[in-house]
Amino acid sequence: MEGNMSAVEIKPISGGVGVEISNVDLSKELSNSDFSTIRDAFIEHGLIFFHDQNLTPEQHIEFAERWAPININRFFAKVPGYEKIAEVRKEPDQTSNIGGGWHTDHSYDQIPAMGSILLARETPPIGGDTLFACMYKAYESLSPGLKKTLEAMNAVHSSRHVFGEQSAYKDEFGERLGNASAATQDAIHPVIITHPESGRKALYVNPGFTIHFEGWTAAESKPLLDYLYKHAATLENTTRFQWREGSIAFWDNRATWHYALNDYHGERRVMHRITLDGGPLN
Repeated sequence: MEGNMSAVEIKPISGGVGVEISNVDLSKELSNSDFSTIRDAFIEHGLIFFHDQNLTPEQHIEFAERWAPININRFFAKVPGYEKIAEVRKEPDQTSNIGGGWHTDHSYDQIPAMGSILLARETPPIGGDTLFACMYKAYESLSPGLKKTLEAMNAVHSSRHVFGEQSAYKDEFGERLGNASAATQDAIHPVIITHPESGRKALYVNPGFTIHFEGWTAAESKPLLDYLYKHAATLENTTRFQWREGSIAFWDNRATWHYALNDYHGERRVMHRITLDGGPLN
């Protein structure tokens, strides 16, 4: 009979969001106790990090499927032989990276993804860090008046300008992105959501995919959206994660933003990403 004590260690990190989890080998089947500890940390913090994880693609998939069904991204190139794993790659001769701006994944979907498990396969000797921002803190630090206003509002999100036929990404990233004809959907979500598991309120707009408030024009929306973006990305809300081979960042799309820094020109960076299905946002 399995005991209730978990040996997993959870360490605070410098910055506004996330914890590091150690004393666990994700290549092995996790006990119910260890998995529960990791899950609780994910729900509480919205962002968990691991280092020195030597996972095969099959083990990466197995760990992910313990959380939720895998969401197969329709735009990203796949890891050869593994339809469920997206490859995020930048070659030494490429100057543009994927994800080089604040965003949260899949907010353009009617039912956005829960989160993503990103595993570093090959990292540059210097650079290539990822920034994360906490949307719980972004909401909590708003004034009472602005909270009340935003809680009555919805926002429109879209993938057209990023992944669609008219997007600059289409030509810029070549084989790294595709299926532009699928970027035809828009989604409407509350500007302030209540996280379905933590019960905390979070700001749910982002610079990557939010295009305007529902019932407002883009021009009318821009000043308030710009204010919210600047507010959310204050240093007190953010964390910078330094990768090495075998590092994992697992973020909650409902509670965080992320930003992949593009400061490693001339070097190769290869990441494997699995995205998990979520539920409706309220």
